[in-house]
Amino acid sequence: MSIEETVPPAPETPGPTPGKSEAEAKPGTDWWAEAKGVFWLVLAVLGFHSFLAKPFYIPSESMMPTLIKGDRLVVTKYPYGWSYVSPSITRIPGAPGEWLGRLTGQDYLSIPFIPGRLFGHLPERGDIVIAKPPTQYTDYIKRVIGLPGDRIELRNGVVILNGVPVKRDFLAPAMIPIDANIPCDSDDVYRLRVTGPDGREYCQMPRVRETLPNGVSYDTIDLGPGGRTDDYPALTIPAGHVFLMGDNRDQSADSRVASVEGGLGGPVPVENLGGRAEFITFSLDGTSSFVNPISWFTAMRGGRAGTSLRPEKAAQPSE
Repeated sequence: MSIEETVPPAPETPGPTPGKSEAEAKPGTDWWAEAKGVFWLVLAVLGFHSFLAKPFYIPSESMMPTLIKGDRLVVTKYPYGWSYVSPSITRIPGAPGEWLGRLTGQDYLSIPFIPGRLFGHLPERGDIVIAKPPTQYTDYIKRVIGLPGDRIELRNGVVILNGVPVKRDFLAPAMIPIDANIPCDSDDVYRLRVTGPDGREYCQMPRVRETLPNGVSYDTIDLGPGGRTDDYPALTIPAGHVFLMGDNRDQSADSRVASVEGGLGGPVPVENLGGRAEFITFSLDGTSSFVNPISWFTAMRGGRAGTSLRPEKAAQPSE
């Protein structure tokens, strides 16, 4: 009697479940994981902007000739330490902010004034800084002229620090090309429009180089006597405050101008300094359009990218 070997049948390959499409068989999107990823990305960007550096846009002509409207630059947050204005978002705008603000007795929900700075340092005279006025939400960009304890005064446009007039040297005019962002058409400057040798129109603005007691030099625009901010009564800057001014001296709402007129309303608390301007990344002439990507490149101003905003500093004069 022979013994027959039985070979087990090969396992069947499982096919698709009847009634299920191919799309239904694939795993679905994990929306919770996607939301967490976006959350951590946003948190990382806000953290970088709040504690290290952030971009800044120049919206006015108050810092000419150093900065002109349309410049984009980098502001570092850490040079003076961190304060209540350091976070990228210090106020919730719109209807939600208004509603939440009413619950806390504010116009909008915002971080209230908190004195002091973490790892705080005073700026140097001549630094370009971002400041948030105590009574406003808008960021201002100005230059530090006076430090705590300084006695400051202006007479006929001349800055007098601790009884000594700041050194001024009259230079050749600043030739600023006229474009959509710098139209040079206000009553104060329209007379300064000229045509250059290249056939292009320029705003020919009177330029004066100031040198502060610490040896820092920078250029300013002085349109001449008679400006409403050419004179400022003598004032001793309080402890924990700095005196800020724009380089375009006759067209800047700064510490010389009352807050009700859009200025800084006197010396600014150091807690309200949001950072130091470092360098220009690029500059736009005002002709770019969101719906026309080509204009993003044609609107670029040449020669401004990479310009340092740290003022020149010579050896301090011997006493």
